[in-house]
Amino acid sequence: MRRKLGVNIDHVATVRQARRGIAPDPVAAAGIAEMNGADGITVHLREDRRHIQDRDVEILQQVVQTRINLEMAATEEMVEIATRLLPFSSTLVPEKREEVTTEGGLDVLSQREPLHETVFRLQEAGIFVSLFIDPDLGQVRAAKQAGADAVEIHTGSYCNAFRAGRFGREFEKIRVAAAHGRNIGLRVFAGHGLDLRNIVPILSLPEIEEFNIGHSIIARAVFVGLGQAVREMADLVHSA
Repeated sequence: MRRKLGVNIDHVATVRQARRGIAPDPVAAAGIAEMNGADGITVHLREDRRHIQDRDVEILQQVVQTRINLEMAATEEMVEIATRLLPFSSTLVPEKREEVTTEGGLDVLSQREPLHETVFRLQEAGIFVSLFIDPDLGQVRAAKQAGADAVEIHTGSYCNAFRAGRFGREFEKIRVAAAHGRNIGLRVFAGHGLDLRNIVPILSLPEIEEFNIGHSIIARAVFVGLGQAVREMADLVHSA
């Protein structure tokens, strides 16, 4: 199985929004990412529109040649946008206005019924649905019960532990969750905080078929250019 890389271009829009201008253009970034090995483009349309804007998603839907993954909160507003624009996939994520970035996975266990309704509405529109969850067996099972097509395992705690040099326990949580997800019929993805170094152990897990990575690629692009930054990560993912 060839692993896939989804490139999150939110932080290209973050730089643009710092001046509320037109540059850098996340749509142009998407094109560069695709030309350098990205298998898809991920964007998070937040309630507060802090980076990606509605118009960005509309244009991306018209010009992206691979596929668009729309990260979104499970709100009526976002469901209406998704079912109108029809991205290839939607990843439902938790969202708080005060957070700098997504701090953890959805608590599917406590929101199973409303999430099931949201998942159903998106799937009825032909959208593939993934739930962004922590590597917890209860959350994996709840995602299946909510009707999701896939889970994306939140790797943030693992990445923090990797920096401290003590990541074995967090890695094991991901390994077990990924194996269980595959065993019960879910497709398994991973993302958050992954870079060229800490992704290497995760690539050893055969159940994880797709990685959604943004910040580390955009950060490296500051020094080596976006094309090279995407190509480095794509080569690593594709060769695993």
